[in-house]
Amino acid sequence: MPDLYVSWSDYHHTIEQLAVQIYQSNWTFNQILCLAKGGLRVGDILARIYDVPLAILATSSYGGTGNQVRGSLTIARSLTMTTPTLGSRVLLVDDLVDSGVTLKETLVWLKEHHTPQVEDVRTAVLWYKACSVMAPDYYVSYLPDNPWIHQPFEPYEQMTIADLVATHTAKAMT
Repeated sequence: MPDLYVSWSDYHHTIEQLAVQIYQSNWTFNQILCLAKGGLRVGDILARIYDVPLAILATSSYGGTGNQVRGSLTIARSLTMTTPTLGSRVLLVDDLVDSGVTLKETLVWLKEHHTPQVEDVRTAVLWYKACSVMAPDYYVSYLPDNPWIHQPFEPYEQMTIADLVATHTAKAMT
């Protein structure tokens, strides 16, 4: 299983490809719900492109060394959004679907907490791994060999604020 390394340029291009794919499907939605942390950037850019409100649901299932150890899924109790209610046609966005558990359980959470206002939900990710228990409605790349994906923001997960201060202090002195 080779690792997949993604540059900022490739990352943004992949989000644009996802936006085009969704548009070409002729499905319309009136709300984007992104899963934080991985889906934040994807959801933000899609919300800007489509000019629809963005809601955020915090989820967490990875931790440990290099944030590469899958643990139990935690889903926040509520959404963060700027609209009084969630839209009726929701695009649920994350960066990738690995095991598929997060997307699957989030769909259950939505049904439990936002029925009957949510009439239709579709899922969108940048990368869909073969090991997933569910297929997203929209995805840019299917990954049959299930690589670990190194995203461009990953260095921030490996540093502390002390590391950052030391780097900036050293640069200021030169």
